Amino acid sequence: MQPVNSYSLVEIASLIKGQLIGNGELTINALNTLECAVAGQLAFLANTKYLPQLAKTKATAVLVKAEFAKDLPCVAIVVDDPYLAFARLSRIFDWRVQPSPGIHDSAHISASAIIDVAAVISAGVVVGDHVIIESGVFVGANTVIGNRCKVGKNTRLEASAVLYDNVCIGEGCLIHSSVILGSDGFGFAPTPDGWVKIHQLGGVRIGNDVEIGAGTTIDRGALDHTYIHDGVKLDNQIQIAHNVVIGEQTAIAGCTAVAGSTKIGRRCTIAGLSGIVGHLTIADNTHVTAMTLISKSVTQPGQVLSSGTGQDAHRNWKKNVIRFKQLNEMAKRISKLEQKADNFSSEG
Repeated sequence: MQPVNSYSLVEIASLIKGQLIGNGELTINALNTLECAVAGQLAFLANTKYLPQLAKTKATAVLVKAEFAKDLPCVAIVVDDPYLAFARLSRIFDWRVQPSPGIHDSAHISASAIIDVAAVISAGVVVGDHVIIESGVFVGANTVIGNRCKVGKNTRLEASAVLYDNVCIGEGCLIHSSVILGSDGFGFAPTPDGWVKIHQLGGVRIGNDVEIGAGTTIDRGALDHTYIHDGVKLDNQIQIAHNVVIGEQTAIAGCTAVAGSTKIGRRCTIAGLSGIVGHLTIADNTHVTAMTLISKSVTQPGQVLSSGTGQDAHRNWKKNVIRFKQLNEMAKRISKLEQKADNFSSEG
């Protein structure tokens, strides 16, 4: 059976402006790794760690830099950045298929909602009052879109996403399953008798070309909105609290939590399991390594920040944990020794 997505190597090379070395009439129907690729598939070499696999690959063709194009057992497509070329080609092999436009019979649509005729509304979808859904939008099964929301052109909401009231999403976004946009921020005023809820009166504003991973939650603002700007990429299971602002092209990896009213700059990268406390400002181009706690503002752009303990053998780790607990006493003893040394030096 001929694959749905099938392209000649000439077509593929043209798409990524690569130099073709070998038979361009051969057909590619999938992408794969050097190690696992078979005939009909295209692989790539982006990391010299995998160079030994290059001579053994069974791929029909490989994306490589010019220096690795010699003596390949297959066709080469020479590009400056094989990983970027692979990323761009992945779009044409994507498994997602846009169904024919229309509204499923089981969807519940408010009479005041405005839905473009080129949108897709799947089974079990609920669309609230005064919602605007633009051309090319796909809304997956059982997704709920609250009142006064807007979904921009060519955005895709996967199954079971939830938009509370007053959430606006830009164009060309991908919102994965179980994402919740616009849930209440964690705001309570303490009293002797318990906590008084601060009702969250703002909304959520998502820019263009944003991707939000499965299970991620973005809280609505307390008064103003929570803002996720153009090109931001959020991984799975991230918590973004109320009134956070995330700048253009920033990427945040899974299980990170950002507390309320923090402003993250443009083109930052934040690795997984990191935590950022509230009311901070993070400068542009800040890079945070895994399991880092950011507890104060970062004012200088371009810094690389780490606070997690690096991997070590368990026996060494246990010894180091004991040392951590002794640091204060050790510092005091060192200070006393330094004072004695200074006194000894001055007496001499």
